[in-house]
Amino acid sequence: MGTNYRIGIIGLGTMGRNLLLNIASNGFAAAGYDKDPSKIELLGKEGEGKPVKGFGDLSEFITSLEKPAVIILLVPAGKIVDDVIAELQPLLAKGDIIIDGGNSHFTDTNTRVAKLELAGLHFFGMGVSGGEEGARFGPSLMPGGDKQAYQYAQPILDAIAAKVDGEPCVTYIGPGASGHFVKMVHNGIEYAIMQLIADTYEIMRKGMGFANEKIHETFAAWNKADLQSYLLEITADIFAFKDTDGLFLVDKIKDEAKSKGTGKWTTQISTELELPIPVIDMAVAMRDLSKFKSLRQQFSLAFKKTEKPSSVFKESSFKETLKEAYTFAMIGIYAQGIHLMAKASVAYEYSLRIDEIARIWRGGCIIRSYYLELIRKAFSSNPSLQHLCLDPDVGSIISHTEKSARNLVCEAVQNGISIPAYTSALSYFDALTSADMPTNLIQAQRDFFGAHTYERIGETGVFHTEWNQPLAGV
Repeated sequence: MGTNYRIGIIGLGTMGRNLLLNIASNGFAAAGYDKDPSKIELLGKEGEGKPVKGFGDLSEFITSLEKPAVIILLVPAGKIVDDVIAELQPLLAKGDIIIDGGNSHFTDTNTRVAKLELAGLHFFGMGVSGGEEGARFGPSLMPGGDKQAYQYAQPILDAIAAKVDGEPCVTYIGPGASGHFVKMVHNGIEYAIMQLIADTYEIMRKGMGFANEKIHETFAAWNKADLQSYLLEITADIFAFKDTDGLFLVDKIKDEAKSKGTGKWTTQISTELELPIPVIDMAVAMRDLSKFKSLRQQFSLAFKKTEKPSSVFKESSFKETLKEAYTFAMIGIYAQGIHLMAKASVAYEYSLRIDEIARIWRGGCIIRSYYLELIRKAFSSNPSLQHLCLDPDVGSIISHTEKSARNLVCEAVQNGISIPAYTSALSYFDALTSADMPTNLIQAQRDFFGAHTYERIGETGVFHTEWNQPLAGV
């Protein structure tokens, strides 16, 4: 039978292998399984001297594990997860635990929980954020579902997670598929912040005339101050990176962005829950628009822009305007994602603790940033806070940076520079601060053409008007 391994991972790609090495580096004997012999060989080389072993035989892999067996799946979302579970089931005993650490859609997780529960197996979904480096040295972990199973695996998860102020960046998220739901929203926020940074790049190069060296310098400076974040850190590095010929690599990369679907899922579920997240929506849309390269080239010729950028962009004060506008929009992005989680928490009975989610996002994960501590404090002091921007400290920042956001958007629009993340963030804020929106007209239109009825101010009940009929006495 050999060594009894405390935990096993199926899928020894970049994430699976590095997470397994992380587990072993923290003193837990760990086994890995993959059908690809080269991945097992690579694990053996990188794991030399550590309590880790790779298997190419599924039955031997299962037999090597302590009971109850704890198995983390790190395979692509979708049918592959179900196929792996189907292979595993006959080899597992009642009480064994399966953890899906991939980016599965949360509704799939609900289905799998119900199915495996009938078979006497524990199953929970766990969001894992941090990429290759995070997996190896400390990710942010978002487990949700079977609490008893989570508690059994908790010592390992606590050990391998990133640490901030000595606290592991992992917490029990909630029941059901809450772990995968929160990871999905995390990824939606990630999409939006990436688009915001791309918008900022567009302003710097087309409006301000910055060369790559200056863009690197600006992002690096921001990252050392209160805008510190992982995404700004790597963006600064990208603008300093040169290819083998000495030219900047970023200038050689196609402007056609790909995605794996989690941003789209966030957009889709927000429409189902009727909770607007326009910056995330726009980020998804802009990745899709980027794929129409030939069409964009035709438009750039047909509607050629001849005006030179405004001199305002050249003013020394505009750099501070851009930084403040970035702060305004970035906080708006977090606020939209958090608002969606709060709505889902009620709709799906997740009982999410936003302060705890913000806490575990402070380290290890892709969207970690300085402002997550402020967000954690906001919801820790007021768990029933209806919207992040209503927190006094956050609201003060929004008030201070609002004017810069307006100035930036105005200049960009006037000069034909596309910055959809900034404009969406500002429009969202303006609509949210409108006590009277023009949607009374939309209700009238709906009633006019479809007799959908409407409600009146200060009156109970619903009403319908025969709009085509002249009023009496007129």
